[in-house]
Amino acid sequence: MRKGEAHTWAFAARFRRRVFGWRSAPAVQRVKQAVAEIKTIARRVPVLAAEGAVVFLERVSPALEQVDSSSGAIGTAVNRAIAELVPVIAAAPADTTTRAEWLERLFEAHAADEIPYIEQLADHWGELCVSEEVASEWADRLLDVTRMALSPDPNLRGHFHGTAACLSALYRARRYAEIIDLVADDVIWPYKRWAASQC
Repeated sequence: MRKGEAHTWAFAARFRRRVFGWRSAPAVQRVKQAVAEIKTIARRVPVLAAEGAVVFLERVSPALEQVDSSSGAIGTAVNRAIAELVPVIAAAPADTTTRAEWLERLFEAHAADEIPYIEQLADHWGELCVSEEVASEWADRLLDVTRMALSPDPNLRGHFHGTAACLSALYRARRYAEIIDLVADDVIWPYKRWAASQC
C-alpha cells in the first residue's frame, strides 16, 4: 500500500479539473485551506503530509484552468503554497523509493502544467531531491536537453520545462562549473542567477 492511501484529504475533493469558475477569490481560499490541512498533518505524520503535498501539486493546476488570473492573486497564492510545501516534502523522512516516486510524479505534473501555475516548483528541484547524490542523478537525466535549450545556436535553442530543475539539481549537487558553462551565453536572469553566486 502506498503511503497516504488510507488517509482522506479534505482538499482532494475540492481540486478536480476545472472545478473552479472564473472568480479567483474562492480558489485562493481553497489553496490556503489545502496548505493549512497539509501543514497540520506534517506536525504529526510528516511522510503522510509530504504525500498530501504531492497530491495537491498534482491537482492544483488542472483545478485552476478556468480561473481569471489577471489580478495575479491566484498565481501569488500558488507560489506561496509551493514555498510552504516544498520544505514539507523535503523534510519528510521518506525512504528512497517513496522519494523517487514523489519526484517522478512532480516532474510529470510540472510537464503538464499548461497555464503554468506550478512553474516555480522547478526552482526548488535540488531541495526536493534532498541528497546531493539524487540531485546529481536528476541533473544527469536533464542535462543534455537543458544544454540544447540554452544553446546559443537558434536551431537548437528552445523551451524545456526542466531547465530550471536541471540548474537547481546541479546547484544542490555542487556542480557549479557546469552551471556556469550552461548559462555562459544566456541573458535570462532566472537561469543566470544560478551561476551568479559562483562568479
